[in-house]
Amino acid sequence: MPYPTATPVIDRQAPLLRQELQHRLNSLAHTHRVPGAHLAVDTGTEVISVHTGTADAATGSAYTADTAVPLGSVTKVYTAAAVLLLADDGDLDLDDAVASYLPELRELPEVTVRHLLCHTAGFPTGPDSDTAARTTVSRYLAGVCTARDALFTPGTGFSYSNAGYIAAGRLVEQVTGMTWQEAVQALLLDPLGTEPAFLGDPVPARPSAAGHAVNTATGRLRPAHQNLAPVEAPAGALLASALDLMDLGRALAGRSAVLPPDVAARMRQPEPGALPGALADAWGLGVALFDQDGRRWCGHDGNAQGTSCHLRAEPESGVVVAFTGNAGGATALWQDLADDLTRLTGVRVPTAPAPAHRGDPIALPECAGVYHNGPTEYRITLAADGAPTLSVDGDLPLPLVCYPDLSCDLVDPATGKHEPGGRFHRDAATGVIDHVQISGRAARRTGTV
Repeated sequence: MPYPTATPVIDRQAPLLRQELQHRLNSLAHTHRVPGAHLAVDTGTEVISVHTGTADAATGSAYTADTAVPLGSVTKVYTAAAVLLLADDGDLDLDDAVASYLPELRELPEVTVRHLLCHTAGFPTGPDSDTAARTTVSRYLAGVCTARDALFTPGTGFSYSNAGYIAAGRLVEQVTGMTWQEAVQALLLDPLGTEPAFLGDPVPARPSAAGHAVNTATGRLRPAHQNLAPVEAPAGALLASALDLMDLGRALAGRSAVLPPDVAARMRQPEPGALPGALADAWGLGVALFDQDGRRWCGHDGNAQGTSCHLRAEPESGVVVAFTGNAGGATALWQDLADDLTRLTGVRVPTAPAPAHRGDPIALPECAGVYHNGPTEYRITLAADGAPTLSVDGDLPLPLVCYPDLSCDLVDPATGKHEPGGRFHRDAATGVIDHVQISGRAARRTGTV
């Protein structure tokens, strides 16, 4: 079947652009102490692929175009796409109650399949991977997805949640009769031509990268152990290369037979109530949405232990950008590469939401209180000068700067640098601040300080 023709916006000669990007990737990987990285760009007319360094600093194995990297949360895009394909086949409806498939969610009959995919179900984030490793999917969902811990009425807020995608993976299994891994392979990986690889595979199916961290005392790289629990697989267990992600990006842009154009368009449609704060400008069904220069990009970011992976696709132009890196510093490397793409091509690839015009900072003493997302405690207190500070689970408090639209910045105490933090929310009936959203995760007000 025919697919829409893109309107290319990158007119640089590919050989020259490839040479410049290779030079920048080599240089930035050294600057950010990233052992290996891979950037793939589909300009709308041709593909440019550059990679550098080693996949595993301990063994010295080369980082190649085929190196598969733990994708972290980019895995969620594959899980969401699998659900959309099942919906397109009539096996489920996006507005079905999830409890009709999963009895573990019977306390929350209002939660729909759609809510799971766009993080508007009101689920807490879920326990850490070490805790999750000691339970089953059914017990995990029954323990996390409860009326007691619901953050808000489904569809009325946004809170990024691994638990929602664990439920989505379980849904895929219930509908298909396959494991999540088998279903994702059959519905997406094989049609995309992506060689399957998952965290926890007893024998690596393809060359893969290890994660790395930098010892701040010595400056030396050290391996980072991947500890994702088996129950969390639908939220973060896939490994893939930047070229594999580029193929997924083409599908999201409606330019591949793997996702019919109407299915891809449905994924890219902003969902009501899905306001992700510092994560993106809007959220669709499984993808983050970014507004840049009058164009809407879609994609996702993912961080596993010591890896950083990113995908952006813009349907109108056909431009797709994918990046994988095997160290914590790869996130900053990706942001610098995006700036280089702007300089070299004139196309601005978004790495964050568009800056907001929020006015001057304000005092917001009424934000002080205790907030919870499941067992995670967000404690906001006022310093002697009335300025709010945020502590998560007892960690060192970070200064907050609040604005008239109730958004807030986190301030690095060492540098004074502001980073978008999130937003406070008022109860529609009383006007009282009853929620805070930090880095895309909501917490419900539960007490005073």
